[in-house]
Amino acid sequence: MALDVNDGNYAELVEKSDKIVMLDFWAEWCGPCRMLTPIVEEMTHEFEGKAVIGKVNVDDSPGITSKHGIRNIPTILFIKNGTVVDKVVGATPKAGLVAKLNGLL
Repeated sequence: MALDVNDGNYAELVEKSDKIVMLDFWAEWCGPCRMLTPIVEEMTHEFEGKAVIGKVNVDDSPGITSKHGIRNIPTILFIKNGTVVDKVVGATPKAGLVAKLNGLL
């Protein structure tokens, strides 16, 4: 299961991580976000030990959402050493997300 990243644990789970982090910014009311959920969950298992995969509920974590200037969801950020190194906006096929993540490992 993807990590629940929020304003309270963001620094510990993301900024201090020694692995690449993939963060899915989503909301319960967002249809395309719900379409991505099973993909993100599959990737959590496939990249276990290689990458950190988390989900940020934009309604519950306005601090992180604002910090990264998230205006549209779903948005997926790829973060390395605390810095955003890539970004995908909108529902994206699994192959595209896997390719991006593999390219950053």
